[in-house]
Amino acid sequence: MSVKGTVFKYSDNVDTDVIIPARHLTSADPKHLAAHCMEDIDTSFATSVTAGDIMVAGKNFGCGSSREHAPIAIKASGISLVIASDFARIFYRNAINVGLPIMECPEASEGISNGDIVEADFDTGVITNVTTGKTFQAKPFPEFIKRIIDAGGLVPYTKAKTEA
Repeated sequence: MSVKGTVFKYSDNVDTDVIIPARHLTSADPKHLAAHCMEDIDTSFATSVTAGDIMVAGKNFGCGSSREHAPIAIKASGISLVIASDFARIFYRNAINVGLPIMECPEASEGISNGDIVEADFDTGVITNVTTGKTFQAKPFPEFIKRIIDAGGLVPYTKAKTEA
């Protein structure tokens, strides 16, 4: 599976309180969360993002609280993939649990700019900056993580397994 989209680029240490500010946690509705995603650091994000776009960030993306609202907000906004130098471990797990694809690749994080068009192949781990022609190698998803993401997250994956 591969995705292709326009990049929204952010810096290091983007925490879960910036991804979805606590004042908006009055609802767990994904559409509500998406409407307020990233608003404290990018006021135009929620109105500019389109389905399939890609988020790129620096080190320690998703640090802070363990709330799973953050990856839900990103996924519901239409982002098809988050690429970062590295992720806070709890965010990494929460992203997989909700079916949000993420890839760790420090070189891609540094070599991709805001507004670039990027394509990523989950099977090979190849990330291509279509705008510049540069390619980067991330680790491809293990098969079990691909199955969880393809199912839409851990809950739908588990439900399908128990109904089979």
